[in-house]
Amino acid sequence: MSGSRVDLHAVTDPSAAASSGVAHAEALLGFADALVGADEEALDRARARVLDELGSEGLVDAAAVASNFERMVRIADSTGIPLDGPLDALSADVRQDLGLERYGSSANTPKPGAARRATGSALRPLVGGLLRVMGAVRRRRRAD
Repeated sequence: MSGSRVDLHAVTDPSAAASSGVAHAEALLGFADALVGADEEALDRARARVLDELGSEGLVDAAAVASNFERMVRIADSTGIPLDGPLDALSADVRQDLGLERYGSSANTPKPGAARRATGSALRPLVGGLLRVMGAVRRRRRAD
């Protein structure tokens, strides 16, 4: 929505975090990994780093986003919810590029055919443009 470019490979390849275009990506990825891990000391270190780099509000926001995402993923995985058609079409090449099919829950979503992949590739720039417009409108409303 901001129009910024980011490298999503940082999600699956921590070595890409520094050049991902996401502010504080290394701290945030470390925090996300520690949240789903079992090492309490690693979580303490990751929490302290996020607090140091982003402040207390940033830590609360990061914890809220990670917690909500974890909740949604657990619900979707436990019930076998597949991606809906439009999201499936728009994200097929991104999921393939990031290798997300290696995760067990990807079995819930049927593999997209050539027509669906082509449709998603054709529509992605339009959706991206729409999201940027929505972001600009939102920023203007906040400024007023």
